[in-house]
Amino acid sequence: MQAKSLSLHAALLAGLAALSVSHAAAQPAAGRTVFQNNCASCHSADPNLSPLAGPGLYRVLGRKAAAVPGYNYSQALNKAGAAGKTWTREELDLFLADPAKNVPGTTMPVGISDKKARAALIDYLASLQGAAAAAGPAAGAATAAAAASLDRSGSWEDNQPGKIHHIKVTDMPPPFATSSAGNGPRVEARPNGSMPVVPQGFTVNVYATDADKPRVALRAPNGDVFLAATAKGEIKVLRSKNGDRADTAEVFATGLSRPYGMAFWPSGANPQYLYVANVNSVVRIPYRNGDLKARSAPETVVAHLSDTSGGHTTRTLAFSNDDKTMLLSIGSATNVATEIGPKPPEPLAQWEARHGVGAAWGVETDRATVMAFDPDGGKRRTYATGLRNCVGMLVYPGTGDVMCTVNERDALGDNLPPDYLTRVKQGGFYGWPWYYIGDHEDPRLKGQRPDLKGKSIVPDVLIQSHSAPLGMAVYHAPKGARNAFPKEYEGEVFVALHGSWNRGVRTGYKVVRVFMKDGVPTGQYQDFMSGMVLSDRDVWGRPAAVEVAQDGALLVVDDAGGVLWRIAPQR
Repeated sequence: MQAKSLSLHAALLAGLAALSVSHAAAQPAAGRTVFQNNCASCHSADPNLSPLAGPGLYRVLGRKAAAVPGYNYSQALNKAGAAGKTWTREELDLFLADPAKNVPGTTMPVGISDKKARAALIDYLASLQGAAAAAGPAAGAATAAAAASLDRSGSWEDNQPGKIHHIKVTDMPPPFATSSAGNGPRVEARPNGSMPVVPQGFTVNVYATDADKPRVALRAPNGDVFLAATAKGEIKVLRSKNGDRADTAEVFATGLSRPYGMAFWPSGANPQYLYVANVNSVVRIPYRNGDLKARSAPETVVAHLSDTSGGHTTRTLAFSNDDKTMLLSIGSATNVATEIGPKPPEPLAQWEARHGVGAAWGVETDRATVMAFDPDGGKRRTYATGLRNCVGMLVYPGTGDVMCTVNERDALGDNLPPDYLTRVKQGGFYGWPWYYIGDHEDPRLKGQRPDLKGKSIVPDVLIQSHSAPLGMAVYHAPKGARNAFPKEYEGEVFVALHGSWNRGVRTGYKVVRVFMKDGVPTGQYQDFMSGMVLSDRDVWGRPAAVEVAQDGALLVVDDAGGVLWRIAPQR
C-alpha cells in the first residue's frame, strides 16, 4: 500500500468490516506480523492513536462496506455499501486476494496474494475486539465550515500557475503544533468541460485515457510512451501519429508484480532492454526500438529486494549516465519504524558497515534506501539511506547527480515535516526514521540514535508538507521538437504532487516546476498545472508522474482520473 493515497487505504478498511468472531485470534502473532508488514504504515490497531491514512482497525467487526463516517471512500465502495454488501470472512478473503476483481472500480488495487498470510491477517484483525470503538478522524470528518477554521496556508486554494514557493528550514513549526488528520480526498468524476489550469501561453488537452489508471510514463527513443499499469500487472505502450494524442494502445507485457519504475538500457537511440521494477524484484525484457509487444518473457535481474514488501510499494529505476550502475529506490515499510527496537540484531558498527550509515533494521532492513547494482543485477550495494520514500528518482543529465522526490513521515502535524526534492549523495544519510530535515529529531524516537546527530543531510528543496511528490522529469526538448517549451525551461525539473490525505486542509494535486541553476536546485518551486480540486473534500484528478514527449510537450499522468494530459506551448 502506498502511504499517501487515502482512497487506496480507506478501501482496505471497508474490506475489513464484519469479521467473524469465531476465528478471532487463531493466529494473532502471525497475523500481527502480516499487519505490520502490509498495513501499519496506514492503519492503527490501537484505538488511542491518531488516525493515519485510513481509520483505525480496532474493533472492525460488524461494519458494512464504506460504513465508517467521515472517510472518503471510493465511489465503488460507496456503491457496494449502499447495496448492503457485508464483509464476511469469505468475502474479505476474496477482496484482499484481488480487490479490483471483488469490487470493480475500487481504488485499492493492491491486495495480499498469499492465502496463508491473508488468513493470518484476518484472524489478527478479528481479535481486535473490545468495549470501545475506534474514533473517527477530526479532520477527515470535518465539514467545509469546520475546515475553514483550520490553517489554510499552503492549501489547494493557493494553487495558481506561476506562483513561486520557497520553504526554508527556519519556517518549520515544532512537532505536534497541529493535530494529525485523516483527510483523504473523495475522487469524483471530472465535471463536463473541466480542464487543468496551466500558465498563460500554454494549452492542455487529453493525450490518452486508460481505465486501468496507470501510474508511470516513460518515453521510448522512437517517441512511443510506455505506461506502468501497476494494479493490473501490465506494461502498456501508446503510439501517436502527430503527437497531439495517442492513436493506438497496446499491452506490451503482462504477469508482472505491481510494476512501477521503468528504464531503457543502454541509453541512446538503440536500447536492448526495458528494465521494470516489480514490488520485490527487477526484471528486464528484450526490446528493440519500435517494439509494441515483448519479444520474450521477462528475465529476472534481481530476484529479491527486501524481506518485506508492504508499506510503500513503489520501486523506481534509473541508470547512471555511463550506463554502468542501476539505481533502485525502495520506500519504508512503516511510517517511522517505532517498533523495530533501539538496536540492530548485530553490533551497530558491523550493521552499518553492511547496510550503510543510519540504515534501519527489522521490517525496515534494506528499506528507505536507494540501492545500486550492476546492470546484470550483480554487486548489490547501498547507495544512500534515510530516504523514507523516494518515489521519483532520476539521474540529472548534465551533472550525473542522483535526485529523489521524497514523501516524508506522517502524524507530526499539518506542516511538518516538509516533503522534499534533493540530490542524493553516495553514502549519504537523510534522516529517516530518527531525524528529519537535517538534525531535527523525531520525538517519537527521541534519544535512540544520538550518534547520528550531525550526519543527516539537509535536502535541496522543501515542499509543502504532505503534498506527496511522486514522479519527476528533467525538461529537455528532444532534437527537432516542434512543441519545445521556451528556453528558460531547459534543465528545469517538473514534479507531480499527488496530493495530501493527512493534512487538515488539502494541499498538492498539481504539477510544479523546480528551478535549477547550473544543474543545482535553487530551493524554489513554481506551480505549473493545477485546478483538479473541487472543494475541501472533493477532487477529480491526482498527478502521479510526468514525462517529456517526443515533440517537446509535457505529459502528466493522472492516476485518479485515468487520463494522460498533454501540455504544450500555445501556437
